Amino acid sequence: MSHIPYGYRIENGKAVIDEEKAEQVRKLYKGYLSGLAYMPAAEAVGLKLYHTSAKKMLQNKYYLGDNYYPAIIDKETFDAAEAERVKRQTKLGRVFDKKPDKVSQVATGFKMPKVQIKYEDPFIQAEYVYSLIESEVNE
Repeated sequence: MSHIPYGYRIENGKAVIDEEKAEQVRKLYKGYLSGLAYMPAAEAVGLKLYHTSAKKMLQNKYYLGDNYYPAIIDKETFDAAEAERVKRQTKLGRVFDKKPDKVSQVATGFKMPKVQIKYEDPFIQAEYVYSLIESEVNE
């Protein structure tokens, strides 16, 4: 069984909105957008959450609705909360540019002389050909 996001419950195999909890989710967004930090916004609506849990709730795209979950909030509210999060993090200097992934360079080069012997048995031929490969470390 998987985790059901706060504000939903399962009835007859389908996710439905739990109105009491969904109202807390809506108020959490409103509180955050009104200027409260994550934990105070959660506490104001009666949710006992840590900073990260409240942030994850505000970033949960299931609240926008999809094929399984009905929408609890509208896209404008979700986008406004995300923009506010980025604005606050930027102001506090907590937004870091993503560093490009390092492309690893192959540290080894390979050389192979021309195959001079032909064997009937393909396994012996393969063993012989592989024995001809010489490697060098590039620096």
